[in-house]
Amino acid sequence: MKSLLAACVLLLPGAAFAQAPVTDGAGRLIVPPPRVERVFAAGPPASVMVFALAPEKLVGWTRGMRVAEAQFFDERYARLPELGRLTGRGDTANVEVVLRAKANLIVDAGATHASLAELAQSVQDRTGISYALFDGRIEQTPATLRALGRLMGNERAAEALAAWYENELEDARARSRRSKSNPLVYYGRGSAGLQTGGKGSINVEVLEILGARNAAAEARAGLVTVPFEQVILWNPEVILTTDPNFWRLAWVDPRWRAVEAVHRKQVFLSPHLPFGWFDFPPGPNRLLGIWWAGKILEPEAFASVDLRAKAREFHRRFYHRVPTEAQLDALLGEPGVLPK
Repeated sequence: MKSLLAACVLLLPGAAFAQAPVTDGAGRLIVPPPRVERVFAAGPPASVMVFALAPEKLVGWTRGMRVAEAQFFDERYARLPELGRLTGRGDTANVEVVLRAKANLIVDAGATHASLAELAQSVQDRTGISYALFDGRIEQTPATLRALGRLMGNERAAEALAAWYENELEDARARSRRSKSNPLVYYGRGSAGLQTGGKGSINVEVLEILGARNAAAEARAGLVTVPFEQVILWNPEVILTTDPNFWRLAWVDPRWRAVEAVHRKQVFLSPHLPFGWFDFPPGPNRLLGIWWAGKILEPEAFASVDLRAKAREFHRRFYHRVPTEAQLDALLGEPGVLPK
């Protein structure tokens, strides 16, 4: 049936220049318009991917750029409107917003379970705009980029980006396989540091790619809030966080001094501009988090990694602008980002 539909599409008047249909991450056959020119990203991870492949096609950000974030982009892209999001937490966009944006393709990247596939199909039926749902896991990023590139008509850009990303992932995995260091790690999310991710959570994929021991591995998959007493019982050797407020709290709250990581001064704050390196959003930007966390958790294996060079290249490829030396100083020189 799918092949018959694809054949029919290619025979439609005016479809001679159309992109071929693509099967998305939920197994749905997506038929793109003859020319994809305006793409609505349903969530932050999709925004990063669409922007990387064709910044001129992104109709807006799910959340408008803050001043600190905007400095890493060309002004015309930094000033794209805030459109909200269609999926995940804080579903602030609605069908009317999509239609007003005059998008002719909707893209999402993240989970692909049945309820999200049903939502995508519902929005597609209501708007008449093709809605593609892709797998947002780190290891699936190259495949997702290639599929999105075919859908958008940006195959060459997608192939170059996907091949580079694959090589970077394999290099990081090879280093991890050689590592003799394997500390127990706790990822503390939120201002209190008591939200974390269990095994299989998209928010701790960086740890899983590195083969690191996640202190919260036995918690349920997804984000969970744990009591402080549980962190004491886990007693991690290293704490990673994306929240500056928690990073500061860990040093001044007497309770946290009982945790081995705090006692050993092994609490690290992930760089987070313009998008998070470790999480926030859980998109392709986490490749930088792999290199960053690798240098902290497996210092011998990652000793030769130049984080400045990695950041420059990632920004050039995904954000289309190389950060200045001053910007790199600010990203990597922030207190708590790297071991002293």
